[in-house]
Amino acid sequence: MRLLTVVPANTTIDFVGKRKIAFGLSIILILVSVGAFLTQGLNLGIDFRGGVLIEVETEGPANIQDLRQTLSTLGLGEVQVQEFGAPNDVLIRVQQQDGGEDAQQKAITAIKAALGDIVNEYRRTESVGPTIGAELVKAAILAVSLALGAILIYIWFRFEWQFGVGAVIALSHDVISTVGLFAITQLEFNLATVAAVLTIAGYSINDTVVIYDRVREELRRYKKLAIADLLNLAANRTLSRTFLTSVTTLIALLALVILGGPIIRDFSLAMIWGVLIGTYSSIFVAVPALLLLKLNRSSFSSGDETEEGGSAEANEVAAEAQDGQDD
Repeated sequence: MRLLTVVPANTTIDFVGKRKIAFGLSIILILVSVGAFLTQGLNLGIDFRGGVLIEVETEGPANIQDLRQTLSTLGLGEVQVQEFGAPNDVLIRVQQQDGGEDAQQKAITAIKAALGDIVNEYRRTESVGPTIGAELVKAAILAVSLALGAILIYIWFRFEWQFGVGAVIALSHDVISTVGLFAITQLEFNLATVAAVLTIAGYSINDTVVIYDRVREELRRYKKLAIADLLNLAANRTLSRTFLTSVTTLIALLALVILGGPIIRDFSLAMIWGVLIGTYSSIFVAVPALLLLKLNRSSFSSGDETEEGGSAEANEVAAEAQDGQDD
């Protein structure tokens, strides 16, 4: 039984032939991202810069919009207000105040005075210092680095070293460009954004592995087909799956951007960018990278696979059978 397809089965887009254009665009994107990071830096959130964190229980269901508007008039800088569990549980975060611990305590006092009688109980009041923020930055960098390293090892053992290096090149491309997006737009970069970056890496590697798995299958089937043509064949035969996965994911993310509110909007925007750039890199970066890394077909050869030099009918039947098994 054939699966739903939105791309014709006989599609023959020359992805590998466009590699110079794609690599040029990717290099420009990375240079712009690195340049924006070095010149503008990131708009770090309270998680990294430190500040005040207060968890309260209100008398009834909290009106988050009113609370946010009330606290924004106190002149304390960035203020985040979000529902935290039940409708009457609220988490308030205020950026680090200049003036040391005394300034933090004054900010807490001002917040409590502004909230007044709507608060039933103060469940938690914490002051996050810049030292903890610096430790979180190091932990975030370590988490992303370990994720990339683990992916390299996994792909290396599952396929060949060229696949592992190609996957990490594509993932590094996605991570750097995502960080660059936040540097250029100055959207807040916080722990949720780090989670988005790791999620983007997982999404991108999943798409890349699907295409790489097809490359491996075609290497076993067509022993005389040129590597560039074989890579194009694999990319085209997984194009329908790639397109459907990206579109359905984007629909869900657009719903989060429109309906999710300001708390998760930056996360959702990062994910939308990640889906777009991850889809692009899986096809235009990860696949052509195998050609540059001089992929060797000898490790995938076996005597019982279809020869490219065989009859056209046999190859067509094998291709049609494989198309029906697309992921």
